[in-house]
Amino acid sequence: MNIALLAQMALDIRSIVMIALLIFAVLIGLVAMVVFWSFGSLWLQAKTSGADVSMGSLVGMYFRQVRSQVIVNAKIMAAQAGLDINRRTGISTQRLEAHYLAEGNVMNVTNAIIAAQRAGIDLDFDRAAAIDLAGRDVLEAVKTSVHPRVIDCPDQKHGSSFLSAIAMNGIELKVKARVTVRTNLDQLIGGATEETVIARVGESIISSIGSSENHLQVLENPNLITRTVLKRGLDNQTAFRIVSIDIAHIEVGQNIGARLRADQAEADVRMARAQAEQRRAEAIAQEQVMKAKVAENRANLVLAEAEVPKAMANAFIDGNFQTV
Repeated sequence: MNIALLAQMALDIRSIVMIALLIFAVLIGLVAMVVFWSFGSLWLQAKTSGADVSMGSLVGMYFRQVRSQVIVNAKIMAAQAGLDINRRTGISTQRLEAHYLAEGNVMNVTNAIIAAQRAGIDLDFDRAAAIDLAGRDVLEAVKTSVHPRVIDCPDQKHGSSFLSAIAMNGIELKVKARVTVRTNLDQLIGGATEETVIARVGESIISSIGSSENHLQVLENPNLITRTVLKRGLDNQTAFRIVSIDIAHIEVGQNIGARLRADQAEADVRMARAQAEQRRAEAIAQEQVMKAKVAENRANLVLAEAEVPKAMANAFIDGNFQTV
């Protein structure tokens, strides 16, 4: 009886275990169906495109609040472009996720690396990500490296259309230059922006024209100015390399030297008039002083003449007066 009861109990336990395993298997199947339903299309897209994105990575992106579509698209683009997508050395899923979580532009970085590879520019993922996180447009930088960019000097956004420079003979020249630059990826992080390049070029052009003896020299051969400016290494410590500097427009302005000389002459005339007026006032004052002295001497003379009768009277009184 006890043996039959034990056998019945073992059978019941086995049934419970089987039912539990069946329920667990059903749950696992349901979870797998839900996961495949949610991420299967992305995983299949990555698998068929040669991108190394696992189902576990897609599920992990969901919990890490990473847009898996962006990561998968970037990984597919990198794989199709022939880039290194190795998990340890290349553009791995973990690196793309890390850049996304750092609020970087994953697609922009991937496009920049692909464009750099096509142009033969050495740009790896780490440097591209660093440039992107530094706030620079890395894709635009790569494009500017391939196709140089032309910027105006001076920048018309600041309200000035020409650079005003004065030659040694006093003639003003109004100059407008165009600077062709190419991005320097090595100096893009921490390098000065194009405003610095424009300021340096403008300063050098004004200095070069100011050292010219005659404005006609500049008008006859403007490339002398540009060659002198290029030799100064104005792109040092900037995010650009200056390809060329070209004088787009130059015209003669005012004769600043003559105007300054006229202003100086007028100032000299005013000074001379002031000094003459001062001397005239001093002469008038001196004249009045002399007149006062004359009046004083006349008064002294009258006083002296008044003493003569008094002296004669005293002489009569004293009996000292003698007639001849």
